[in-house]
Amino acid sequence: MKNQRWETKPLDCWQLAKEIRRNYDKAIAGRDSVLGQGNTSFTIDWQAAFPAIRVVEDNPVGAMMAAQDEAFARRARLASEVRGWGREICGYHNTCWGAQFLGYTADGKPFPERQFTVPFPCVCDSHIKRGQQCRDYKPIARWTNDFTMYIGERDEKREEAMLDHRNFNTLKQLNEMETVFGQKLDDETLFELARNCRLLKQYRADVSYFMTFTPAPLSVKDLYSFFQLGSLAKIGPELAVKFWKTLRDEVEWRVRNKIAAVGSERFRWIEAHPPSWHFLKYYRYMEQYGAVCLGSQYTHFSQSQLERKPDGSIDDREYPVYSPDMELTTREDVVRFMTGPDARAPHHFKIDEYLRPFALNEFADIFAADGALFGLWRAGVGCTLTRKEQAMRLRQAGYSVMCYEGAQSGDRVDLDEKRMLEQLDTWMESLGLQKLDE
Repeated sequence: MKNQRWETKPLDCWQLAKEIRRNYDKAIAGRDSVLGQGNTSFTIDWQAAFPAIRVVEDNPVGAMMAAQDEAFARRARLASEVRGWGREICGYHNTCWGAQFLGYTADGKPFPERQFTVPFPCVCDSHIKRGQQCRDYKPIARWTNDFTMYIGERDEKREEAMLDHRNFNTLKQLNEMETVFGQKLDDETLFELARNCRLLKQYRADVSYFMTFTPAPLSVKDLYSFFQLGSLAKIGPELAVKFWKTLRDEVEWRVRNKIAAVGSERFRWIEAHPPSWHFLKYYRYMEQYGAVCLGSQYTHFSQSQLERKPDGSIDDREYPVYSPDMELTTREDVVRFMTGPDARAPHHFKIDEYLRPFALNEFADIFAADGALFGLWRAGVGCTLTRKEQAMRLRQAGYSVMCYEGAQSGDRVDLDEKRMLEQLDTWMESLGLQKLDE
């Protein structure tokens, strides 16, 4: 390759990841299981402790439909829109709901109907709507948790009380599922899930850490193929641990041997939250400039698991009301572990110092980025909240930032692809960068 600075090599674990994903798709389409929609926690694959319960999350399913079969995704969104769900609703949800209304999936098979729903609460305002729609479509069991949040100075006692509330709700859900579905939650399996989760989180943190090196051993396009395996895409704890250990070991080897995701790397950039799944070609387009995307807080497991320490080093993030080494001897212990530092843990907002406004500055610093590319979505407002302010803070810190507009990651309707590529050209040229083959 012209202007190549480092060796490149395909990932050896790529085929394993594809096989895992195929098996996951088969599992959620099975007719011999109780299929639920939503999630109660990113932390552990809790439903594996039930004999026949399976949970499918709309985000990865909607993203896959948008990326693999745009014609079907359009039909599905139209089927949803004619029933009153407009473009202000998250494209992931509209696509999945539309497939439900049509009664079939992209491959023509019957749509696997949900038999219960556990919509997780989140700052994205439409998350909780997915549970309402499933419940309105068909009389099924529904459980809902609270998104605990407050404004002002950090108050650890308040957060402990909020966690107690979250823990009670989650424990109540699990107990009620035993009654509704006549299945006993296997507590020993739950303990094993939690123990495996500790390994899984460390392997993921290691992968994230290795991407701080130059050249970057992975690009975001690689991460988007893997980051849901074992979290939103439930694949079983042992398989998840095996895969992430395999990936961690391979990425570490790539760092030691200077194997790059982009052999001509000379510009490093970050994002914030999901890309346009139907238009992932812009990652390859940017590689023509020697530019590699390092990912986002989204790809690095909701929030980056790394932080800059006072001595300047990079290490695992610490949480004031949670310990990853907490004792796990009862079901209540595991529930507390589940509601720990994931995307649904208590949040507090302090106007000038809360993590969200400055998180991307820290993220850009840790991953040695040169710039950032932000999508301004018209739906899924939680993904765009404070985005322009974040762009200003990054610019003030010396980073170059470009923004583009669209409907939402799972909906291509309002994204002008040609204009976006022209914006990318202008952005790179403003930095004095030309395509390497010119």
